[in-house]
Amino acid sequence: MKKKIIIFILLNLISFNSKAEIVYIDINFILNSSEVGKYLNTYIEKINNQASLKYKKIENELIQKEKTLISQQNILDKNEFERKLKTLTTEVQKYRSDRKTSVDELNNIKIKKTKEILSALNPIITEYVETNSISIVIPKKNIVVGRKDLDITNPIIKLLNNSITKLEF
Repeated sequence: MKKKIIIFILLNLISFNSKAEIVYIDINFILNSSEVGKYLNTYIEKINNQASLKYKKIENELIQKEKTLISQQNILDKNEFERKLKTLTTEVQKYRSDRKTSVDELNNIKIKKTKEILSALNPIITEYVETNSISIVIPKKNIVVGRKDLDITNPIIKLLNNSITKLEF
């Protein structure tokens, strides 16, 4: 029902004002293709790869400790085995907790920096809209079919690249 009302309003807006210009923009493409977006993605990927290597090494060490403990199960006293098993379990829990914290921190950095990019992008889009007498800008994800000449993504990317190219970390 809401979609029908929105379509009705848009159609009335177009029919009342034939000069109304509606365009669309692909924000995800801008975030991935602009210089600052590529810079952010490269930074996130680099940090993620470093963390993956670190945690892979710890994981391998824990697996090796587990294999050693299993091989010593029949040799060790039951109390000694239980104590070593508890120690290993604690280490595994710490590993999982540290890894989850690392992933959460990386996600928070990505969200925060994406918001910074979007806040820098908003005035650029606003200025472009005012300069080119555009009435409405719609996200591309909400468009089923549209003419290519109504897509303002590439001009906005060029303006964003001229405005900002790197983020502070």
